[in-house]
Amino acid sequence: MDKLITHSPILIIAIPLLAAFLTPLISRVNEKARDVLVITTLAFVEFLVIILARDIYANGIHIYTLGASSPTLTIPEQYMVPVRIILEVDAMSIFMGIISATVSLAAAVYSLSFMKEETGRDRFYTLLLLMIVGMFGMEFTGDMFNLFVFLEIASISGAALAAFRTRFTDAVEGGFKYIIISSAGALVVLFSVGIFYAQYNLLNIAALAQVIQYTMLDKIALALLVIAFAMKLGGVPLHMWVPDTYAAAPAGITAMLVVSSQACMYALFRVCFTLYGVTLNMATVGWIVIILGMLSMFVGVTMAIPQIDIKRLMSYHAISQSGYMLLGVGVGLAVLGNPEALATYGREAMSGGIFHIINHALYKGLLFLTAGALFYRTGTRDLNKMGGLGHNMKFTSIFFIIGALSISGIPPFNGFASKIMIYESVYRFNPILAVIAMLVSIITLASFTKAFQSAFTGPQLPQYKDVKEAPRSMLIGMGILASIIIFFSLFPGLIVGWIVYPAADALINQAIYISAVMGG
Repeated sequence: MDKLITHSPILIIAIPLLAAFLTPLISRVNEKARDVLVITTLAFVEFLVIILARDIYANGIHIYTLGASSPTLTIPEQYMVPVRIILEVDAMSIFMGIISATVSLAAAVYSLSFMKEETGRDRFYTLLLLMIVGMFGMEFTGDMFNLFVFLEIASISGAALAAFRTRFTDAVEGGFKYIIISSAGALVVLFSVGIFYAQYNLLNIAALAQVIQYTMLDKIALALLVIAFAMKLGGVPLHMWVPDTYAAAPAGITAMLVVSSQACMYALFRVCFTLYGVTLNMATVGWIVIILGMLSMFVGVTMAIPQIDIKRLMSYHAISQSGYMLLGVGVGLAVLGNPEALATYGREAMSGGIFHIINHALYKGLLFLTAGALFYRTGTRDLNKMGGLGHNMKFTSIFFIIGALSISGIPPFNGFASKIMIYESVYRFNPILAVIAMLVSIITLASFTKAFQSAFTGPQLPQYKDVKEAPRSMLIGMGILASIIIFFSLFPGLIVGWIVYPAADALINQAIYISAVMGG
């Protein structure tokens, strides 16, 4: 077991990568064997993530160096230089890994039935596994260039999956917009990496954080990275691609695209806190993140209100919910240089924003899966053409209610637990921001009440009298996420203490991340 834990960071990335190449080969022999391979692979990855998380929470940051026992090379002048490919997994990295592993497993199980009638499913599962590789790589890498590489892997596979059902014209449009946005963002990230390498001859995040001088070029690189990752996570005003891509993608893939966007949000936080951190006054950057969050919250929820396409409605709410995460962590970033404010409310605001990341991945993933189930049985995403589906799709309607109450922040659901942490801490920073955040939750509840009434209640339309419940694997996929939501709702204090506070502290304590690689 010790060896498995030691090598788990690279196994979590390498095993899905190997399975991605085996999938089309096995598919030629037996399609059921291919499905078993995919689900078994993701279940084993989930197991590896869990045991790695336990080790990190018990023993601290896990450093894995490819091809060597030490991440650094000592040159004659006794200067420690990290020259190898390094995976540096701390409490924040593994927090994101838990999200990626869990939602990906649920999405893959769900897709077994959802994609059953589609052709080219061997390519579908290969791309799905590659997307997972990209997300884990972004979350675990300790190197800026490899961050760019894994960002590209996740983006290219995500674009192909969004456009997978090419018979739908909006799918092609959604995939095209995603690859354009991803390419632009990746080029900006690569340009920023070039700026760092040209100045410091380094690519390792910890090494850069130790020597960064905050020159004008460093300021330009920070601005470019904030723009690139804000664009990739779908924050307003760089959100235009989100409704078109999320709405057109297969439901399981939409849930994974949400997690992929959160991986880009993680990259933004890693750059701001770990790479730059307290070496500069982050109050201005913090306020930029806060403003992005407020715009995302308000614009997202107001754009969701008039939508009649259920997946577009949920897509705009995904934009809105990302605002809560940016708001909470942005407040922590704004007071990072003020130890008293950070200890008083900044850490709590960050913890609320980070807790909302995992809550959002769960309930938004669940909501997109319920929307996919409705489309699977009715052939439409138009809420005006639905009605009374709760009579025959009882489990789907229950899952929708769980997701809707969670996203609206209704107690005792997990969405309320993270939002109340944000409200209370942000109120101490700026009361107006907290009031706006609460108003957005009220509008969110109204929007989902309308969607539930349109789809599930009322008289059953004649064309849907014989409609059936979603297939078993789709119900299992939704059930996985719903069960975790209920657990989080019953025991939010345990979740915050176990995984949320350690993740927030990992971002705040820049020196620990640096010393894990550089020593001292």
